[in-house]
Amino acid sequence: MGLDSHVVKFFANYLINRKTNYVWNNFLSPMFKVNVGVGQESALSLFSFLYILENHLKNLNIPVSIISFVDDRLFISQDKSLVSSNSCLFCSYNVMTKLLNKFGLIIEHSKTEVFYFNRSHGFFDPPPLDLFSIGGPVFVPKNSWKYQYLGFIFNRKLFFH
Repeated sequence: MGLDSHVVKFFANYLINRKTNYVWNNFLSPMFKVNVGVGQESALSLFSFLYILENHLKNLNIPVSIISFVDDRLFISQDKSLVSSNSCLFCSYNVMTKLLNKFGLIIEHSKTEVFYFNRSHGFFDPPPLDLFSIGGPVFVPKNSWKYQYLGFIFNRKLFFH
């Protein structure tokens, strides 16, 4: 493929001779070989990217928190104003898109969702998050959010029904 042999050896070290096991309550599986993917502790993992992204957002004073679940990320903006909250999400999405582009990666917009929690007792119709000006879609907020791995479903009022 035309890659320098040093580069090939560097990446090969992340992908060969890796092992893992699983723990569930008192069960511990035996170790077995894993020959695909990148280890979470490696410099190539997404967690390294998230660290870089969080530092960029902090340096730009964008008050957004990032929580990571397995292979899902959650961007959190807390504000009494939806306009202000959307502005923070817009800026963080823009920063993330530009950083990913520098790494040669792209965002799968179809796997991205917007969801708002709200304490008001009246009608709540949150505005969409319009990312069109930065090459993204317009996200229409969902009425509920389902955390796939554990089967939790959150509604806007956090009733937990």
